[in-house]
Amino acid sequence: MYDMKARMHTGELYLPDGDDIMEEQLKCLDRLYDFNATRPTQLQLRTDMLKEMFAEIGEDCYIEPPFYANWGGKHVHFGNRVYANFHLTLVDDTHIYVGDNTMFGPNVTVATAGHPILPEIREQAYQYNMPVHIGKNCWIGAGAVIVPGITIGDNTVIGAGSIVTKDIPANVVAVGNPCRVLREISEKDREYYFKGRKIEWDKII
Repeated sequence: MYDMKARMHTGELYLPDGDDIMEEQLKCLDRLYDFNATRPTQLQLRTDMLKEMFAEIGEDCYIEPPFYANWGGKHVHFGNRVYANFHLTLVDDTHIYVGDNTMFGPNVTVATAGHPILPEIREQAYQYNMPVHIGKNCWIGAGAVIVPGITIGDNTVIGAGSIVTKDIPANVVAVGNPCRVLREISEKDREYYFKGRKIEWDKII
């Protein structure tokens, strides 16, 4: 029999329910349960716990509970100043990388795990994992879903409710199901922040 745990991060098919995998995963999920049980005033405790739970996490990151992750963040790599609103779901069966200053709206899902289309294999509970890379200074809108193996470039905005099934380049606004590039970020975005509302640069700190 193959070493299933060794295949988690290779993209190969494996069975995720082996005793060695489940024992380690349940420890991570217990810690995640503790994180979600913290009080709003326990900000330093939350910060300390995330540093323990994540593979890597930078400075001034904040995740609003409840937060969900298959491995409690064990395979998640955050840069500095990453913010996530309520109900972030990270299916972190393999690695998820997020750059500095990226923001997640409520109810975002980032998945690395998939299952074969062929029913005969899927019914045996085989799965595979592909890493996800999200660049720096991105904004992932509320309710977006990012599927396994996706790369999103720096500074890009993913519109609310989008289903990201293909790589998205840097410096664009992308929306829809499936998510497609709507336009590039332009000089107009330097003038207007929402519809006809102008940026008052003299009031920007």
